[in-house]
Amino acid sequence: MWAVWKEYALEIKEEWSRDDVPLLAAAQAYYYVLSVIPLMILLLAVLPYFQLDPDQVLSYAEEFLPEAAVDVFEDTIVDAVSEPNGGLLTVGILGTIWSASNGMNAFIQAINTAFNVTKKRSFLKHRGLSILLTLLLLLSLITTLFLPIFGEAILDAVQQVVNMPPQAEMLIQAGRWIVAILVVITILTALYTVAPNMKIPFKSVIPGAVAATIGWMAASYGFSIYISNFGNFSATYGSLGGMIILMLWMFLTGIILLIGAEINAIHFRRQQGR
Repeated sequence: MWAVWKEYALEIKEEWSRDDVPLLAAAQAYYYVLSVIPLMILLLAVLPYFQLDPDQVLSYAEEFLPEAAVDVFEDTIVDAVSEPNGGLLTVGILGTIWSASNGMNAFIQAINTAFNVTKKRSFLKHRGLSILLTLLLLLSLITTLFLPIFGEAILDAVQQVVNMPPQAEMLIQAGRWIVAILVVITILTALYTVAPNMKIPFKSVIPGAVAATIGWMAASYGFSIYISNFGNFSATYGSLGGMIILMLWMFLTGIILLIGAEINAIHFRRQQGR
């Protein structure tokens, strides 16, 4: 078992250098940051129709994102969640579909590099796939946002009717997070399957999707702790500190997504006997 893990680690290290993973991750981070604003416009334009508590949305966002990154958009989140805006929703849909798909373009190109695919799709096919994956990613964000929030509301409603034992409450609390994680793994599996311009079996990309999900959550949590306790970006960079933290977090996300892709590529080649 340890020999197999060592071989995988050595191959990932080799592919890391060969594919220049940091450069691909930096390209993804750049386009992801450009996609954040229209993506937030669309997401936050939808949220007011669900009558969510702005403080609860901010509290949940801070569990997944670095606190300083959330601070950059705090006023926007509160205003957008509190007041529905139909015109904003229309503009958000159009802006997100196009702008956020640029981030997916970078993701697709990076995944093709990981799988050593040189054949390119036509412009229309490539853009259509980017838009489809963007909508899939948006669905993942909405699901992971609503499951914990609505899960808490459902739990409170049930407790008012039934006196639940502490064990049952703990199971429900854990269950809603487990479901959210499984949704993320499923979405990443779909992204890793569809993005390469070659036929990849669905089961061949599950290891990378699981590794990327676990790695992303662990890295985001660790990065948040580092920023809160050691990274004094605000004192050094002023109001730009939050944007720098957001860029670093996006870069870290790109690195982890590419590591997942490299794991899938190695696993797939081993399955094919190459």
